[in-house]
Amino acid sequence: MGGHDTSKNNTDFISWNLAEWASKLTYEDLSPEAIQSAKLYLYDSFGCALGGSNQHDVSMFLDHARQMGGADTCTVFGSGFRTDPVTAAMLNALCIRAMDYNDIYWKADPAHPSDIIPAALSICEMNGLSGKDLILGTCIGHEIEMRLAEFGDPGVREYGWHHATITCIASPIVAGRMLGLSADQIQQAIGISASPSMCLGAVTAGKLTNMKNTVDPMATRCGVEAAMLAARGYSGPEHVIDGKEGLVHCFEKFGGKFNLEMLTDNLPKCSGCHWKILDCGMKSFPIEALSHAPLTAMMKIVKAHDLDPDQIDEIKVEVIARAADILGDPAKYRPTSKETADHSLPYSLAVGLVDGMVTPLQFKQERIDDPGLIPVMDKIKVVPNEEFEKLFPEYQPSQVTITLQDGTSHTERVDVPKGDPRDPMTEEEIAVKFNALGTDVVGEDSCLQLRDVIMGMENEASLDRLFDLMTAGVTA
Repeated sequence: MGGHDTSKNNTDFISWNLAEWASKLTYEDLSPEAIQSAKLYLYDSFGCALGGSNQHDVSMFLDHARQMGGADTCTVFGSGFRTDPVTAAMLNALCIRAMDYNDIYWKADPAHPSDIIPAALSICEMNGLSGKDLILGTCIGHEIEMRLAEFGDPGVREYGWHHATITCIASPIVAGRMLGLSADQIQQAIGISASPSMCLGAVTAGKLTNMKNTVDPMATRCGVEAAMLAARGYSGPEHVIDGKEGLVHCFEKFGGKFNLEMLTDNLPKCSGCHWKILDCGMKSFPIEALSHAPLTAMMKIVKAHDLDPDQIDEIKVEVIARAADILGDPAKYRPTSKETADHSLPYSLAVGLVDGMVTPLQFKQERIDDPGLIPVMDKIKVVPNEEFEKLFPEYQPSQVTITLQDGTSHTERVDVPKGDPRDPMTEEEIAVKFNALGTDVVGEDSCLQLRDVIMGMENEASLDRLFDLMTAGVTA
């Protein structure tokens, strides 16, 4: 694979621009709007972490980590397990991600930027940093991850790769800044992290496994370890993004294009700048992001006409092609695991229709295994709509038509799901979600106190109170 100049200086590669930008940022550079948004994402993400801490995949990985051992340096949410910062970042990211309920940003590629928060979290706890540092790390992670989700044309998802491919670039930047590394060290960390961590899309194709929610946390883990290695002088390929046999070069061989300027143009450097975190979205349902609009459309029809499942002959769901491909393939009509069920339009709509809601309860194994849902799923037809392609990703258009046994039909279209920045979740709505996920783990009183701590994070001199409350009443 020739055609690339291998004599360039390290400052000629885009990893330098990203590293230099992050290395110079301070809390005072953040806008008031970015700070408030970061706190809301911390609130939402930590609620997801409490709920996720009870998931089976987290339990298995926690058992593995206990057996492996590790320095008594950092804390894992929920369990209170103490371990090294690399493992803690992995486990806390898995807690956030396990229920597929955390934030979403989908442009050329999808991304869940809050998966990266534990990269900042571990370093902050290890080094006794403040709530302001955690807010800064959160804003950096969202900024870079969201830009990486934009710069592909098309995104890496269209070539069969997973968005953990971009997380492994963003996470070392966050960890490196929290460690106070120089621009050169952060650049090395990017190379260390990205070179072994590019991820195949098989984890979200067909029948899904525990790895669906694990690859992004692993990319976050790799970023933390990479930054800690770079602090010791370890080196990585500076050209891992835009040099010879780097990400861009490899995808160009198959027709891929990347708008590199989108990674660096107007990177925010002041309190008057626009920060990307303001453009991210949250999830009001614990399901794959492109399922939200069709589920909302169906529920609106059912509520407006007081429909019973037995009245319905067919539910036609029109979505963009990639949604039909990801969420409506044959494996999604017979899900056998939570991972497949929450990425299944037939299951999400069928269980929403029968139960009248879609919450974490609908993804308990006994609910997934209920044979009574099969005939309802078979009523659902998922089809791509070419006209919708023109509107994505600015909108997430979905149209649902419910045809009744008597031939009557009702249609509803939704372009912007709840949680989108154009229809954002309020602090009160996040509180409802947080309490529903966290009360059984740490108790109602701790949930109420956590709201005050998280929404006043800039006043926390350390993260001690946060971890005490996120593990309240739990012993490792």
